[in-house]
Amino acid sequence: MNLSVAIPSSALSDESLKIDKTRKISVLARACAIFKTETIYIYQDGDSKQDGAFLAMVLRYLETPQFLRRRLFPKMNDLKFAGVLHPLRIPSHSTPADPKKIRKGDAREGIVVAAKGRRFVDVGINQIVPFYGKVSIGKRATVQFKEGYPKLELKEISRKDAPSYWGYAVKERAGLFSLLSEWKGDIIITSRTGKPATAEQIAKYTKSEHGTLVVFGSPERGVRDILGSRTKNLQNAKTLNFFPGQATQTVRLEEALLGTLSIINSYNAR
Repeated sequence: MNLSVAIPSSALSDESLKIDKTRKISVLARACAIFKTETIYIYQDGDSKQDGAFLAMVLRYLETPQFLRRRLFPKMNDLKFAGVLHPLRIPSHSTPADPKKIRKGDAREGIVVAAKGRRFVDVGINQIVPFYGKVSIGKRATVQFKEGYPKLELKEISRKDAPSYWGYAVKERAGLFSLLSEWKGDIIITSRTGKPATAEQIAKYTKSEHGTLVVFGSPERGVRDILGSRTKNLQNAKTLNFFPGQATQTVRLEEALLGTLSIINSYNAR
């Protein structure tokens, strides 16, 4: 199942301290990784550009393998509380440093570097490997070994061609309606005003060749409030309630994300 989520730039508005914002992002990232989310879309919601940029940056930081972070993320105040982030522990982060353990077909994340007028890729071992892909110097590349140790020949691949879940991408969008209007697959809008989610309903909206986008509202406004009357103009969209009969007045975004994706995953696996 090709699953993506859309969350608002105001997702952190219910937290006042940066350390608490950082912790919340960690929970969001873990939930998305657990359920193999392809892309996290952050849509602009109100006057929250600063929080939105912070949210996107920390999500990307968490998805980046640890050995690449120092090269790709300079020291900055926004990462002051990076120590409270829980590691994702996804397959792309498992990078044994011993080249003798590399086998044919293994995939790795690396960074393209220059040496002696040629391009190489650093994949976290004690040697760099010749690189003939299209990625420019200083950028991340996903590679797969055509030969294991000691030859260590590799090729560039897309993350979709990796042998297992390879992490999420983070994309920022100017507004929710434009994102949903451009989406080619099915859309699930989460809302307490929607019909209770059932296995039959979810099954209808999780088989799209173009993928399924699950949309979440902000701490202050639900998705239908954000979209207003434009909701009826959306194609292939279904509004579902994943927490019918909830006892709490609200369901926090991190709770909604984890609970919703868990339910979808459970029904999809049947």
